[in-house]
Amino acid sequence: MKIFVINLHSAIERLQFQKKQLSKLGLDYEILEATSIHDINSEIYAKHRHDWQRPLRNTEVACYFSHRSAWKKIIDNNMPALILEDDALLSKHTPELLNAIDKYPHTDLIQLEARGRKKIINKQGLEVTPVYTLYRLYQDRTGAAGYILWPSGAKKLLAHEILHGIGLADAHISSCYNMKSYQAVPAAIIQLDQCHSYCVKNTSKEYLSKSTVSVPRNTKGSLYFLIKRILAQLKIGLHVVKILSTTSSSRRLVGVNSDDFLL
Repeated sequence: MKIFVINLHSAIERLQFQKKQLSKLGLDYEILEATSIHDINSEIYAKHRHDWQRPLRNTEVACYFSHRSAWKKIIDNNMPALILEDDALLSKHTPELLNAIDKYPHTDLIQLEARGRKKIINKQGLEVTPVYTLYRLYQDRTGAAGYILWPSGAKKLLAHEILHGIGLADAHISSCYNMKSYQAVPAAIIQLDQCHSYCVKNTSKEYLSKSTVSVPRNTKGSLYFLIKRILAQLKIGLHVVKILSTTSSSRRLVGVNSDDFLL
């Protein structure tokens, strides 16, 4: 399976981290140069900074466009691919999982990541390897560090942008409710900043784990954004009620096998 690693040209040590990790796992990959804030001109930023529930930072707009470029490559290649951010940490069983998913029936997206938030997934799953089971995923708000996307899913994400604008990359993905998505359990990917939460020993340099996109206290914006947040939360709430009442699903935390993550 094709693997795209999104990496800023200036993030040399993160690139070295990924090269070492993926080589150790025996995985082929392609470096996809990330969109930087210098690639986003004032007109594009002005067009999109009000699209989401609060003002988007220029780094967040750039991050979205980085993922968007990966989606377009998937459409152009007409093949699914694993999209990785350059601070993603992979389980040692990831190659086996990717080989199994290559034989899996067509879908739109498979989420491989966990980030300490509950997801709504089906109660019954399909065991695809001795380690991993895939569950239908209905609601997810956990990140975009590692996910497999099919051309059909990429097209839906771009169509969603036309209707609703852009947002944080993970928020845009999770709000695209017409995608057929699955979750790998246990999770095969975490971001470096989640190592402590999942009892994974992190021997990498501390600054490699810090977000280069958002800050802990992003400005919430004006009344306009407050109304947008309220409407967005109402939409999510209605979606959750519908899913829980019409499917055999439940809210659950997706864990990891901490011993499978070796730095």
